[in-house]
Parts: sequence; structure tokens; C-alpha cells
Amino acid sequence: MWPPDLAPDGPPSILVGVDGSTTSERAVWYAAGLARRQRATLTAVYVVRPAVGLGAGSPTAVALSPQAKAELADEIGRETEELVRELGVPTAFVAAFGDPFTEVCRVAEEVRADAVVVGASARALHRLLGSLAVRLVKAGRWPVTVVP
Repeated sequence: MWPPDLAPDGPPSILVGVDGSTTSERAVWYAAGLARRQRATLTAVYVVRPAVGLGAGSPTAVALSPQAKAELADEIGRETEELVRELGVPTAFVAAFGDPFTEVCRVAEEVRADAVVVGASARALHRLLGSLAVRLVKAGRWPVTVVP
């Protein structure tokens, strides 16, 4: 028996993190297939990171204007919708600004996600500092699937 605060109260909900990368695209395909089989809704989350931390002050760091960030979010939203359209899965797209871990957790709580799907990080720095996927698994709030 489910504890009252965890009992399902509607159709299942799956959240997928998107960022335009190849692993993110694979995660969308996987999550959409899972949502279709489980008759679940799919929420895709794209998080725009603020330009802080390592490399933010370097001459090669690219600072995007608010308009460019909005356009990028719109483009990723369109690409995500195109990927899942043929599967007929009800999909919502959410663009957020801030720390990816914090924002993915916030949206997962809002939509009462039953599972979270993310692509594996290909960034070398994440091997030292921990990727979004590792942080989500360690949080232990949802079943997390990491797609290679």
C-alpha cells in the first residue's frame, strides 16, 4: 500500500531532461517510448544555466543574451515535440533558468513525476564534480534512468 502522500493521483508522469545533445535526444526517445507504453504524460525540461563558475570569465566563454536564450529554448522545445509527435504521447515543455539539478527537481515535484530520464553527460569535468544524472540518483527521490 502506498503512503498517502506518495499514492498515485492520476496518470503516470515521466520527466525527461533535454539540452540539445545527442544523449539528450536518446533520452527523449527512451522516455517517450516509456510514456507511450505506460500511457503516461511526458514533461521535457530544458534548463538555461547562468554564466557562472569555471570558464565564465574566460575570453572564450560565450554569454548569450536573454533573447538568444529564449530562442534556444524555443528551438529545443520544437525539436523535442518533433521527436515525440509520431508516438502520440501528451508532452509538455518547460524552460527554466538556474542550476539544472535544482530546476529539474523543482519541475519533477510540480508535475509529481513518477520517473526521471536524462542523458549521460559527455563532459569530462562531470567525472570529477558529478553530473546531473549522478546528483539525481543520489537525491533518491525518483527512479532515474540514465540513457547513454
